[in-house]
Amino acid sequence: MAPVAPRSGDAVFANIERVNAELFTLTYGAIVRQLLTDLEEVEEVNKQLDQMGYNIGIRLIDEFLAKSNISRCVDFKETAEVIAKVGFKMFLGVSASVTNWEADGTCCSLVLEDNPLVDFVELPDTCQGLYYCNILSGVIRGALEMVSMKTEVTWVRDMLRGDDAYELRVKLLKQVPEEYPYKDDE
Repeated sequence: MAPVAPRSGDAVFANIERVNAELFTLTYGAIVRQLLTDLEEVEEVNKQLDQMGYNIGIRLIDEFLAKSNISRCVDFKETAEVIAKVGFKMFLGVSASVTNWEADGTCCSLVLEDNPLVDFVELPDTCQGLYYCNILSGVIRGALEMVSMKTEVTWVRDMLRGDDAYELRVKLLKQVPEEYPYKDDE
């Protein structure tokens, strides 16, 4: 039997169960608004959104691996390409481009031209420090940690702040060796 070929982001997106985009966007907006009301400090909201994303990412990676048929990536560059072309397409319906690689291949930017989380959103002056989509940085960080990559993910550009694109900077801090709970030979 021939091995199963990895599926492209478009192929996975076509076969995955979806939620109405407007419902998703408005629900996310309501969550951010409630966090702003409860926590009051914009920096605390940023931390909470990142933590929520991290918790989602550590669970989302299982669905991603099961439905995409992606095999183990050989390096961080390939991993970034898979996130940009398959991961974003699979879960958000958009693709990203991978740019601005550092010479050592441990840091890059993921640039989104479109971001469905920000439809209907305008940040008031009181929320200028808010990274509205900070949940995405947490999702990426959590998912990569589950595949043994300790990363730091930060927002560089945000169209809600007047920039020309949405850009996430992903830096590989260390490749964590896999640990197994027991030894086979004992």
